[in-house]
Amino acid sequence: MLIFRPIEFVVMPYQLIDNIEKKRYEFRVDEHTPIIEYIKTKDKIYLTHTEVPKGLEGKGIGKELVRQALEDIKAKGLTLVPLCPFVALFIKRNPEYKALVLKGINIA
Repeated sequence: MLIFRPIEFVVMPYQLIDNIEKKRYEFRVDEHTPIIEYIKTKDKIYLTHTEVPKGLEGKGIGKELVRQALEDIKAKGLTLVPLCPFVALFIKRNPEYKALVLKGINIA
């Protein structure tokens, strides 16, 4: 008799890099570089685009990248404007980060 168990993905502890020159947060995963592009002003950060290379999709790396980026934003005291749909969905599913979002922006 075969027993099927769900596959669990374990996210390895990746180091968040704030690549200021390229205006993006990133991880280095082997030869891949998942990214979140941003625009930063004095007190606000606009997360505009998240990209995870095809070879890394479905492993939770994008979620971990967003989580670490949001923790960095919180530590720096910046106000977040989540223009990227992936980031907005992450915040919707993790409402503890809603306090970072600019007042008046609805994350439904």
